Amino acid sequence: MFHSLKSLAASAALCTLFTVAPLLADKPDDDSLTFNMQVSAGAKTCLPNASARVKIIPGGAVDIMEVTVQGLPPKTEFDFFVLQVPKAPFGVAWYQGDLQTDRNGRGSQRYIGRFNIETFAVAPGSAPAPAVFNGPFPNATVNPSFNPIQMYHLGMWFNSPHDAAAAGCSATVTPFNGEHNAGIQVLNTSNFPDDNGPLRKLNPSAPVPAN
Repeated sequence: MFHSLKSLAASAALCTLFTVAPLLADKPDDDSLTFNMQVSAGAKTCLPNASARVKIIPGGAVDIMEVTVQGLPPKTEFDFFVLQVPKAPFGVAWYQGDLQTDRNGRGSQRYIGRFNIETFAVAPGSAPAPAVFNGPFPNATVNPSFNPIQMYHLGMWFNSPHDAAAAGCSATVTPFNGEHNAGIQVLNTSNFPDDNGPLRKLNPSAPVPAN
């Protein structure tokens, strides 16, 4: 796979406390949004203690998303996506970047992009696309057209099915890495409704309440 760029800033200190109520997204006074991700259905047996904490910091032109994970296999690479829905069939998915765990199965990464109510994908028309990878999920050579689709969920996958098998998980191959030969999903935001993912809760256009 293509290794992601180094974090744009020093990684935040690893978070060891995760909220008890997973359906609530915290909205502190600084306009940032904090919420949990939960272990995926396919990884509950092999990685029952996997968890993640996400903080999104609005930045005007772009947003900053800080992801902290724990309870994962040590020194293992994962792939992080923005999703239309958090579990199969996933809908539209955007490859955001990578995350590497340390020897204790913990890790953190910072991503920069658009992570709020305006996050979407669109294909106004069909056009030819390059066929670069021809593995278990070969590239399509033309895209379907579709109207804007809002994307408010997150998910994280094993970069390799071999790493998944080494952790006692299924070795199923999925398309969720740069070369489309990833392992199974480990974490997602299915603790939020399909049509109301956590990114939807951050609205930069909303009026600021008066003090």
